[in-house]
Amino acid sequence: MEKLFSFIEDKLLPPLAGLAEQRYLRAIRDGIISTMPLVMIGSFYILVVMFPIPAWRSFIEPWIGNMMLPFRITIGLMAVYASYGMGSSLARSYDLDGTSGGSLSLAAFLMTIIPQVAQLEDGTGLGFVLPMEYLGGAGMFTAILTMILAVEILRFTQKNNLTIRLPEQVPASVARSFEAIIPGMITITIVWIISVVLGLNVNQLIMQLFSPLVNIAGNSYLGVVIPTVLITLLWASGIHGVSIIGSLLRPIWLVLLEQNMTAVANGQVPGNIGTEGFYDLFVWIGGSGGTLALCILFMFSKSTYLKQIGKLSVVPGIFNINEPIIFGAPIVLNPVLAIPFIVGPFLTSTITYIAMKFELVAKVSVVTPFAIPAPIKAYLSTNGDWRAVVLVLINFAIYFAVFAPFVKAYDKQMLAEEEATLKLKGEN
Repeated sequence: MEKLFSFIEDKLLPPLAGLAEQRYLRAIRDGIISTMPLVMIGSFYILVVMFPIPAWRSFIEPWIGNMMLPFRITIGLMAVYASYGMGSSLARSYDLDGTSGGSLSLAAFLMTIIPQVAQLEDGTGLGFVLPMEYLGGAGMFTAILTMILAVEILRFTQKNNLTIRLPEQVPASVARSFEAIIPGMITITIVWIISVVLGLNVNQLIMQLFSPLVNIAGNSYLGVVIPTVLITLLWASGIHGVSIIGSLLRPIWLVLLEQNMTAVANGQVPGNIGTEGFYDLFVWIGGSGGTLALCILFMFSKSTYLKQIGKLSVVPGIFNINEPIIFGAPIVLNPVLAIPFIVGPFLTSTITYIAMKFELVAKVSVVTPFAIPAPIKAYLSTNGDWRAVVLVLINFAIYFAVFAPFVKAYDKQMLAEEEATLKLKGEN
């Protein structure tokens, strides 16, 4: 196990940590996280409209169209909000104006979507409208690329003084808006040439390019198990695994989630397994590594130290906060506890994948706050599927079975150390 830790620390960690701190990935992470409140709001309306009680569904049926509008304006426009957030974050990382970076990124992204002339069934003209097909999760990869293009052009023009400079007496907000004119002109012209003059559907091309990766991450066994193993390996080495792996995969997870939400909103069955909720609801019961079972086992240990750590960690663990147990036990660089910490999630992610693959449990289609206890959160996030609660309890029992023998051995070791310490103090 020590050789494994050394390999992770020396070979695996440096490139992964470098990726997590890469400027573009940080901007993507921050921009996507900024959309989470809106995603949760949109999820709430899906849950209300699609709650699995026939009497309720019949009651609200006349108002379903209007009640789904908040979903359309939040999750349906997810890439729009993320585009601005990512551009603002990347610009600020270069010490540029965040508002200009966000605005130019948003403009470049919208320029990839050609307005269409629409009419109602009675022939009434609506004028130009933007199709919403790529304004949500399907446009996320385009939003990322146009964000990088827009901010890099802004940085290039600022660095080479290719901007309109106003006198110092002009208010800063006005001056910044004029400084964005030239980079904005360059950015929009480039995207206009690609989308309009050349007639390329950028969003469609990018989705076709990334679709194999999305399918692997969302619906293959390796696509859901490999992130689980990497996250637990990194945590066991003392590195925040979700922070690193999540920075790389969260854009894909978000696309998969938006596809599931849209399917539910359209009265269909969600099809993607590997959303972020797959891990949060069924694998990370009590936090990364499924450590709530470990907290409870510690509470019944003979070791005074482990018993105290268990008592201090169990309440945060119920609400999916597990730093106290990870660093208090510790699990970090501790071969005795690192083994079940890695093996347990591997088993539960495998079982969860099988259950969803064979449609024994509904896929995740609702986002709920991370601090909600696992069974309740699983029920809500699968749009009221009671089988999700059963799966959580099964996985929880697996964590108990996996952790128990290792806790027993660790408890014996810690108890011997405590007795030796007391004996030494008594002799002194």
